[in-house]
Amino acid sequence: MNPAADEVTHVEVGGRRLRLTNLQKVLYPATGTTKAEVIDYLVRVSGPLLAQLHERPVTRIRWPHGVGDPQRFFEKNVPAGTPSWVRTVRVPASDGFIEYPLVEDVATLAWLGNLSALELHTPQWTVGRRGAVRHPDRLVVDLDPGEGAGLEQCAAVAHLVAERLADDGLEAVPVTSGGKGLQLYAPLAAKDAADAVRGYAERLARGLARDHKDLVTATMTKSLRRGKVLLDWSQNTAAKTTITPYSLRGRDRPTVAAPRRWDEIGPGLRQLTYDEVLDRLATDGDLMEPYSRSHPGPQLP
Repeated sequence: MNPAADEVTHVEVGGRRLRLTNLQKVLYPATGTTKAEVIDYLVRVSGPLLAQLHERPVTRIRWPHGVGDPQRFFEKNVPAGTPSWVRTVRVPASDGFIEYPLVEDVATLAWLGNLSALELHTPQWTVGRRGAVRHPDRLVVDLDPGEGAGLEQCAAVAHLVAERLADDGLEAVPVTSGGKGLQLYAPLAAKDAADAVRGYAERLARGLARDHKDLVTATMTKSLRRGKVLLDWSQNTAAKTTITPYSLRGRDRPTVAAPRRWDEIGPGLRQLTYDEVLDRLATDGDLMEPYSRSHPGPQLP
């Protein structure tokens, strides 16, 4: 039985009392996945997800009426009605400041799930208590397949990228994006400015594109990407964000930006759904944990 449109449920999450609405609303029509199931996933994955969100301003993409609805929207500033206990931070922007939420506890995750904020995007840098922007503590290379290429080609290129990074003393973890491609994350010592990290990523991408012309491109032009994998180095620009590992995606199915083992990165690789990610956490643990802030990486060469 479908609940009334104004159904309200009061629950306690992480010591906070939350007002949740329309929990049986279907947010993923292809699988029948409801808002209640989305919030349940966020609560159950909160440990590793919060570790990735820690001290990073969060840009959200919201689907109030479910995926596939054209009324999705990006949101940076905290919305009206934000609970007083949600921690926020004012970050300088080109036209003043943006007041972002900082997602530091499970209650804030559940609150975002109630807003149908399915995708959580974060920059490669963190902020201090008063919003001071620190140097990036990670490098990300986004592998995006062009027309005629797919996840298998991304997997082959991921190994090439990881080898180059290893030559420079950087260790990467692969994350299937939940969309078309995957990302590689390499922790940094947070001693290099964003422009330096972006410059390094661009040199890496252009070098691989030069050495593997039939498989890799570092150029955004769509006509030049056919059958190739784009190494999107621009994700390291200070103003850019990337889908956060363990975040849901607003796709037909409830796929997740999922950390993977390197022995999986090859033929047969596919995107994972939220229930598969929860099962893998129970068996494999958090594959991002060795790359967390408690294990900082090196400075760029």
